[in-house]
Amino acid sequence: MTRTHPEPQDAPPGESKDIVVFIIRRDTKCAECGEELGSGRWIRIENEKALCMTCADLAHLEYLPSGNTALTRRATKHSPLRAVVVQWARARKRYERQGILITAEALRLAEEECLADEDRRARQRERAAERRENEDLEYQSAVTAKLKELFPGCPPKEAARIATWTCQKHSGRVGRSAAAKDFEPQALRLAVIAHIRHEHTRYDELLMQYGDRQQAREMVRSEIEKRLARWESPVWLGHN
Repeated sequence: MTRTHPEPQDAPPGESKDIVVFIIRRDTKCAECGEELGSGRWIRIENEKALCMTCADLAHLEYLPSGNTALTRRATKHSPLRAVVVQWARARKRYERQGILITAEALRLAEEECLADEDRRARQRERAAERRENEDLEYQSAVTAKLKELFPGCPPKEAARIATWTCQKHSGRVGRSAAAKDFEPQALRLAVIAHIRHEHTRYDELLMQYGDRQQAREMVRSEIEKRLARWESPVWLGHN
């Protein structure tokens, strides 16, 4: 059934002064011209009524998707009329910004400005990337040193491998956790256990064979504990 106004969650979020345009999921109807608006159409809400882009006086604007921060910032600055485009995300149960609507002239000016200083911004991005890479290398070195302190019997090359593996960006591994960054022994111990499990036992093979993670872990538990004991003792250095 066609509805004359959007569902409750289509109400503008918060008290933002921005004009908000919604990408709808359910069929509705423009309150002024009566046009049927299907899923995926864009509307603005005025006085709790849905308006199509034409009736909302926004149809002449250009859509600029999110993603280019510099272009968005400049287009926003140049556009006398603009709107924020949002869509309801079911998984996160919140509105998420998709982009903005701005005038064609504002978009043209913003693109010209971005082209004019692209080389400078490219150099800035390169320097920022180098800085982040250096910071990551310093962090990995610090983790390696802490692992050597906690596990003096662990071969130095293996400690470095563990640090590199567990500190990999966007991996979700323990080395990227706040606890690991504070060099908490338990967090680093978990990283060492994970390394031993995958590199020094038949865990991966057993997991593939039985498909039961807990069963596979139990079958290699004693092997992990033995190697941990050796690595925690400097007596075993060089006899891993």
